[in-house]
Amino acid sequence: MDFRLTDDQRVLRAGVRELLEGRFPRERLRAVVDAGPPVVDRALWRELGGAGFFALRLAEADGGVGLGLPEAVLVFEEAGRALLPGPLVATHLAAGVVAGAAEGRAVVTALDAAGQAASGSAGPLVEHLASADAVLVIGDAGDGEGGGGDWGDGGIGVRSAAGLARSARPVRSVDPATPLHRLDRGGGPGRGEWWSAAGPAGRRSAARLGREAVLLTAALQLGSAARTVEMAVRHAQERSQFGRAIGAFQAVQHLCAAMLVRAETARSVVYAAAVTEDASEVAAAKLLADEAAVRNARDCLQIHGGMGFTWEADVHLHLKRAWVRAEQWQTAAEAEEELAAGLLAGL
Repeated sequence: MDFRLTDDQRVLRAGVRELLEGRFPRERLRAVVDAGPPVVDRALWRELGGAGFFALRLAEADGGVGLGLPEAVLVFEEAGRALLPGPLVATHLAAGVVAGAAEGRAVVTALDAAGQAASGSAGPLVEHLASADAVLVIGDAGDGEGGGGDWGDGGIGVRSAAGLARSARPVRSVDPATPLHRLDRGGGPGRGEWWSAAGPAGRRSAARLGREAVLLTAALQLGSAARTVEMAVRHAQERSQFGRAIGAFQAVQHLCAAMLVRAETARSVVYAAAVTEDASEVAAAKLLADEAAVRNARDCLQIHGGMGFTWEADVHLHLKRAWVRAEQWQTAAEAEEELAAGLLAGL
């Protein structure tokens, strides 16, 4: 099997990077972070929709681009590299289900009902709830008998964001660009605010949709991990101490080399999982991408020295986003359990 990128895939990746560099440069990222409580930029969301970001995997007959999961992974890797904020994964998965999601006219966040039920937490966490029009609920696909608890019927559905917001409270997020709300399990939306999903996403199982969410989140982490490698190397070349660039010192070289190894290892596994869509390989991709994003951001911060701890440096934004994503869709413990189950099944 050939895992090398095709010419079309390289063009796609380059085009997305150029788009994001033009529409969401560093200055715009800092404006989002410094503006206070973050909200989704609707104009940018529509631009992404117009570029096919959300409809990438919809069939052309349904108004989409007609590409596959490997191409989506490349696109989300670039979004992670740019630290693009917003419920990107959820809106992408909701294309063709929620009216306007494919075009970027609707902002859709998501609720991982199965993951929340398995964790036994007091209440599910939802990102960007205040900015969302709808919430894509992915329930437990185990037996289809209410495995998602109060939040789902074991399948896929869509709820009103306004309805869920009535039973939610904001919680402090470590990432200043990712607002979080915790839902009250005793509350919930009123009657008439639940709709069974239809269309392309509705025809996929909750388990498959959950795997796709895990993999796309891993792609975001991969993009961040690769970006911090670039930031560390650039700073090591530009920063001088004792009359030499700090990149000439062996300790700094070892940190940069370890960062590159983590990022490239994660890349190979994420790309492979996008082709196979195997549950164990998707779990491995999330596990390695989370580790690469968090540890690379930490090492990048160390290479920046004292200035890396300041608000003005961007490296802390990558670290905080990586922490948040590491807890979304599949945690390290859940990924390890998935991998262990796969190994036992093969015995």
